[in-house]
Amino acid sequence: MKNKRLPSIDILRAVTMLLMIFVNDLWSLTNVPRWLLHTAAEEDGMGLSDVVFPAFLFIVGLSIPHALKARLEKGASKVSVLLHILSRSLALLVMGLFMVNLENIDATQLLIRKEYWQILMALAFMLIWNNYRSPMVFGVVPAIFLKILGWLILAFLASIYQGASGHWMMIHWWGILGLIGWAYLLVALLYLWIGNKVWWLAVACIGLFLLNVNEFIRLLGFDFQLVISASTHASVMLGVLTTVIYTQLAAKDQLKWLIPSLIGIALLLIAFGFATRPEWGISKIRATPSWTAICAGISILAFVLLHFIADVKGFIKWAAVIAPAGSSTLTCYLMPYFAYAIVELLGWSLPEVLTDGAVGLLKSTLFALLVIQFTGLLNRVQIGLKI
Repeated sequence: MKNKRLPSIDILRAVTMLLMIFVNDLWSLTNVPRWLLHTAAEEDGMGLSDVVFPAFLFIVGLSIPHALKARLEKGASKVSVLLHILSRSLALLVMGLFMVNLENIDATQLLIRKEYWQILMALAFMLIWNNYRSPMVFGVVPAIFLKILGWLILAFLASIYQGASGHWMMIHWWGILGLIGWAYLLVALLYLWIGNKVWWLAVACIGLFLLNVNEFIRLLGFDFQLVISASTHASVMLGVLTTVIYTQLAAKDQLKWLIPSLIGIALLLIAFGFATRPEWGISKIRATPSWTAICAGISILAFVLLHFIADVKGFIKWAAVIAPAGSSTLTCYLMPYFAYAIVELLGWSLPEVLTDGAVGLLKSTLFALLVIQFTGLLNRVQIGLKI
């Protein structure tokens, strides 16, 4: 069967990125409804902010079969696909490492202001991983020169770095992009090995869930982690399984079973999450199996809804306004790093009335939409990350 790109995947990615930018801006507001915020590590529960990251992980998994199959169908060897997986994972790990160390920087010890460090970091990512359509940028600057410049900027930022604990750059945790990188690496390799064998992919999902459980009750009899955050790996693998179920049913002309099958899997995951909640609670910070399962179930239901709206009914025009977030997601994710630093450098601040309650929520919504529209403008002048 020909590798078909589903509009629902791009739309779900765009909606998730819109929500990610929105919830990441809530720190700038006061009197925010509690259900929108992250839940503290010691609490049993979750808010909207706790659902966004696992939803994005699920979408990473949805895209893996389509992306790898497209490369193979164009004649790429499995070795070249393997190298692509490794390079993409490394890019995410490098970005994650710098972003995490930005969170732990000692601004008083830097040679430059923290905001300049932040802007240069994001700019370096853009220079290194921009999707250069030609060896010459604007016909005058070699693309390889800009890539080298980006690496030199990162080397400079690392050389002047001072951590809040007095240490140099270190792995405090891997950050959002780093966790995605590790999960993408293992799951993409597993898919490259297993292929479209639904039941083996299901076994892999169960195995990753068991590793997540083992992090809490030592179910498998060992007390070390085989993977970095089994929760993230399980979420990505469930996305892969969802796409493969679709492709297998489509190949057999049995797509009528897709929605019932996925709803069944989603309800099973949510039931597992609530049934095991008394054991370890629902917590994003601790990445409990209950949280993993419930969020995965919610993600699958969201995909089912958008699949029905976009793929089955063909209603996709409504999503045009957020489309850049679905096609240039990493670029979109980086834009707030520029925006927040520039605002701080300029000393701008909004009146309190614009950052409080419902008005503040509207401000954060408009900010997210503005970021997405600016990403679209960058795309038009061929500026956008691709790893």
